[in-house]
Amino acid sequence: MQPSDLMSIGVFAGRSGLTPSALRFYADSELLVPAEVDPVSGYRFYRPDQLPRADMLRQLREIGMPLAAVRAALDAGPAEAARMIDQHVAKVLEDAAAARRQAARLTAALTDAPGIPIATLKGPVLADAVEQVSSATAREPSMPVLDGIHIEAGPHAITLTATDRYRLSTRTLVPDELTAATWSATVDAGDLRAAANEMRRCATVHVEASAHGIRLRVAERDDLHCRLVTEPFPDYRAMLANLPEPTTRVTVAKYALLRALEDSAGEHIALSVTDGVPEFLTGEEQSLGSLDAAATGADVRITFQLTTFYPAISTAIGPDVMLDLRGQDLPVTVRSADRGDLTTLAMPIDPQGAFR
Repeated sequence: MQPSDLMSIGVFAGRSGLTPSALRFYADSELLVPAEVDPVSGYRFYRPDQLPRADMLRQLREIGMPLAAVRAALDAGPAEAARMIDQHVAKVLEDAAAARRQAARLTAALTDAPGIPIATLKGPVLADAVEQVSSATAREPSMPVLDGIHIEAGPHAITLTATDRYRLSTRTLVPDELTAATWSATVDAGDLRAAANEMRRCATVHVEASAHGIRLRVAERDDLHCRLVTEPFPDYRAMLANLPEPTTRVTVAKYALLRALEDSAGEHIALSVTDGVPEFLTGEEQSLGSLDAAATGADVRITFQLTTFYPAISTAIGPDVMLDLRGQDLPVTVRSADRGDLTTLAMPIDPQGAFR
């Protein structure tokens, strides 16, 4: 190779996104050895075909992969390297979740204030409720409240609500033991989902509130702590109160509809009701087939994003779902036909983008 084909360490640093000091470190670690080193000046030179390895090295270090794992990933084939990256990220997430739980315990210990008893519920029931409503959460840095579950406790019931702006899901539970406390706050959904894995194995969970979060007390296990989200939760009750009465109602077998949605192509699903006959259609106007559905009320046609509609159906309780329709630009209420304590609202879309 001619000297003109080689790049100085400064040029290579600029093209690879690595600093010269980092390149020296990786050269001394034998992860990225220069193509040539001037024996007199000690200047290091690199070949253009070393850029892909340098780029991969930089990206692996950016996700926090240790040097030994980076070396193995760089020398592995694509499939094995991908597996190693997935394994590393899973470990990072596991460690972060453990750190968050430990931080919540430390915060609770530092404040050392007695909790306010909120409710006592069956562990599996509370875990199911968390998983059902958390499908309507979303991670959005500008609006952290969307990754929270709003909990409202009163003397007779406890309600869990979540929304990602396109869906709203709310579940009401009757506690095993009633308290006189009235309390409401938004709790981190990730903390609750992690706690749900433990709650599912506990017959009873005692929920207590503190200034920084909620404490879930379970027998013969460490207390579970979930942090609060300080951003105000949307006034969903006012929105629900202002919804007009449904003009059309469709009842459909839940599992048949889910299977049809899974087999459908495209991003959109349309629900058309004509002369009392409901039909589900793909974005290409292909019918999803006979789904054992019935309808009453006015003719209507509503279109949904599949990513909004499918979770709303899948989290419903029981073998059937009931859809309360109000028009093509208003939320559709998805509720269980046999139990009304889980309610989900799903926003339709305009295929031409006039509203969403």
